[in-house]
Amino acid sequence: MPDAAPPATSYSRVMLKISGEALMGDQGFGLHPPTVERIAREVKSVHDMGVEICMVIGGGNIFRGLQGSAQGMERTTADYMGMLATVMNALAMQSALETEGVFCRVITAIRMDEVAEPYIRRRAVRHLEKKRVCIFAAGTGNPYFTTDTAATLRANEMACEAIFKGTKVDGVYDKDPLKYEDAQRYDRISYDDVLGQHLKVMDASAIALARDNDLPIIVFSLDEEGGFRSILDGSGTFTMVRG
Repeated sequence: MPDAAPPATSYSRVMLKISGEALMGDQGFGLHPPTVERIAREVKSVHDMGVEICMVIGGGNIFRGLQGSAQGMERTTADYMGMLATVMNALAMQSALETEGVFCRVITAIRMDEVAEPYIRRRAVRHLEKKRVCIFAAGTGNPYFTTDTAATLRANEMACEAIFKGTKVDGVYDKDPLKYEDAQRYDRISYDDVLGQHLKVMDASAIALARDNDLPIIVFSLDEEGGFRSILDGSGTFTMVRG
């Protein structure tokens, strides 16, 4: 096993990437308000530490472009529909965060001025400096790019110090720990090993973009109560993906 990763205690600005499926709880589809509220409390607990937080949320709980394309829909149209699903999730998270007393902005790559701000990098940076959570929605604004890639792109543009990838397991394993009892968790693994072993951390474009900009990816369990904050405290369980 690789050497243990250092505690992730020194980050002042981070990107939190979660899937749309994380918002649906035990349901098979859509939004589960108690789950959205729980994740909002997790974000608030880290925000209260003084950490500046960006977020990207997938749309797979509502619509996934690749699945639509696989069923015969034209790929570009399907991807745009998936982008709109991410906006719905972002608005739900914004509402939950504001209920917790956290100031928040939804910023979209596709203009829809009545519901969210358009993406302007310098304005988004200013929101972060004012301690507002920025939720980036509608991916990159382009079809054929996933929200993993969008999260990595925005994290670089916002000068985030790491991407925190919230999943259902507490790190990166050599095989699916939900299927194999002998699966081994990595404390630390390189970008190239993730790509070479086809480990499902993020898609290949996102991993390559993170590697090219030396942006660490911290994979942890979003289902663990207090899991996000505990990593910033230096006591959590996670895998560090880095060169």
